[in-house]
Amino acid sequence: MKKLLLLLVTLVSALAHAADPAKHVDAEGAAKLISEGKVVIVDVRSKEEFGDGHLKGALNIDILESDFEAKLGKLDKSKPVLVHCQAGGRSTRSLPVFEKLGFTQVFHLDGGYGGWVEAGKPVDK
Repeated sequence: MKKLLLLLVTLVSALAHAADPAKHVDAEGAAKLISEGKVVIVDVRSKEEFGDGHLKGALNIDILESDFEAKLGKLDKSKPVLVHCQAGGRSTRSLPVFEKLGFTQVFHLDGGYGGWVEAGKPVDK
């Protein structure tokens, strides 16, 4: 029974990632992309959260604002984007919007800003 449950969990996880066009990176992977200057960082948290601390150079485009899609649409869709929120929920919900708008390369910071801080990575305030 445990093997069947493990198989089911693995299958569901694989299907979820197969349908997700974003590449998932942890704090180390994100730090590497940022240090290479390869990504535009999009922080989808609120203005208040962003003000409390954010990744250096990040753009704050709040997913809960009514003009979220319009603001994203103004970005260069051919440039790689690293998207994150606090823990991963809101940024995961933003991924279909990036896809709909035609972004060609999206990286998702798994664990979000909280995971970044937990990994001891630098923040701006």
